[in-house]
Amino acid sequence: MAALSARHTICPILKTIAPFAIIEQRRQKICTTFSAQALSAALRKPIFVRTVPDVPVARAGGSQLARLIVLSNRVSLPDDSVKRAGGLEVALRPALQENGGVWLGWSGKVASGGELQTRSVRHKNIEYVTTDLSKESFEEYYRGFANRVLWPILHYRLDLAEFAHRDLSGYFKVNNHFAAELEKIIEKDDLIWVHDYHLMPIAEALRCRRHNNPIGFFLHVPLPPPEILTSLPNHEKLIPFLMQYDVVGFQTDADVQNFIRYLFSECNQMRQPRVLETSATQISVGVNGQQTLVGSFPVGIEPRSFASLARRHEQSPLVRDLVASLGGRDLVIGVDRLDYSKGLLQRLDAFNIFLANHSEWHGKLTYLQITPTNRVEIPEYAELQGALEAAAGRINGKYGEVSWTPIRYVNRTYSRSTLAGLYRIARVGLVTPLRDGMNLVAKEYVAAQDPDDPGVLILSRFAGAANRLRSALLINPSDAESVANALAHALAMPLEERRARHKDLYAAICEYDVHRWQREFLTALRGREERSGVQLYTSNRERTNQKMSERLAPTDKLPSLASVHSRSA
Repeated sequence: MAALSARHTICPILKTIAPFAIIEQRRQKICTTFSAQALSAALRKPIFVRTVPDVPVARAGGSQLARLIVLSNRVSLPDDSVKRAGGLEVALRPALQENGGVWLGWSGKVASGGELQTRSVRHKNIEYVTTDLSKESFEEYYRGFANRVLWPILHYRLDLAEFAHRDLSGYFKVNNHFAAELEKIIEKDDLIWVHDYHLMPIAEALRCRRHNNPIGFFLHVPLPPPEILTSLPNHEKLIPFLMQYDVVGFQTDADVQNFIRYLFSECNQMRQPRVLETSATQISVGVNGQQTLVGSFPVGIEPRSFASLARRHEQSPLVRDLVASLGGRDLVIGVDRLDYSKGLLQRLDAFNIFLANHSEWHGKLTYLQITPTNRVEIPEYAELQGALEAAAGRINGKYGEVSWTPIRYVNRTYSRSTLAGLYRIARVGLVTPLRDGMNLVAKEYVAAQDPDDPGVLILSRFAGAANRLRSALLINPSDAESVANALAHALAMPLEERRARHKDLYAAICEYDVHRWQREFLTALRGREERSGVQLYTSNRERTNQKMSERLAPTDKLPSLASVHSRSA
């Protein structure tokens, strides 16, 4: 078949190849993502696309279910869930409670010397396995490559990335350590679900140990386009390892498209990626016999239980004390951990402009910004903390009175139950990150509202949550004037409009909650061998080094984890 040369001939040709078909929604996205020139240059063989039938979801307790093993950088132990309520913990705990299984990751402890300890504790139907890191590994893997290279680049901040070869080596070393600990407990039929950018090479490490289990990977943070991703030093040694997973999940369709674009732009010459299947939100990509299902699985919360939590804690002593201290003023709230991706300085700038332009609100509202400190040992974070304190002080000094402080800036950590009560009494929720994979604070703020008298969500269009929360006031966080105008709009919004917006937002977070997120991802992972008549995925699970050498020329092989580690040392 001749190479596809015209953008508008791609999908009609695909439609004529029986029994292959392509649904309209994905057809438009493929055509939008890949121009005719890019396809002509990148694809040496025709694309075949087959629609993927839905796979029945196996419920917990059913005979179909294998044990679930979750890997993440940090593990939220049963006794610290109140203190640590980050997005990953909020998402993973319900998934494990529903399915049962093992949660493995770093203990958060740095060993001073000697052997690294691994501990195990069981609570209800979950076994928590945590392992220590050496001081060297902590510096190279966590403080170095994960926080100084991957985090800024994945959040579009190339100016903040600092690369050292020893950090990359330490990153692979720790991933090998996690794989070795997992190997001690892994069973033949276990499902393995790996989370976030800290652990991208885990599948390769397990495949090298001849484990053929279904392995899935989910990226909680954004994935930038290849024009940015390729600025990652040694990206060609790391990103292709994602193709060792059976399923790779992202927060948004845009992230999926960025990954597919990366494969076609960076892997085309030697590995010839091909789109093999498509469904409404998933694409199966083959690279020299290795097939990976790539899809968007937006993380959710448990909206109904969080709404109940907010109703109860609206009457908690802390929330009552806050309400009393407000003296009838409206509350504007922001809750973000200390990070440059959250747009905190830009938010304070916008609040400054709001106060300058709307003197009628002086003395009538209070902005509460809760920002727990973390990573302050990293210079960029220490500088950010100082800048925020200075900005809040300047605004309070400029506009405040002896009886009114415009901004209350707090660095303490509060439990989810306390935050739920605070969200409920807030007239406006400010969620304005510069970049965010999803941002569950936005969804929690919506869930916490009283539907009869709800607050208004102001949301960055660069947060993954904005894709579904279209009834929020969507803003560009870098445009301080527009954020200030949105705040004025929110405070003056009539009750009926607030109710209508909240109804739409609450329906959206209920439609795609945390249970649907984990159910759809695990269904995709379980479905690798369950789809009738489709045998696309056995190579990832049954291949051996001998079979791979028969199918690939030596120069065509994806790099091994061991070889990358040795070259980076």
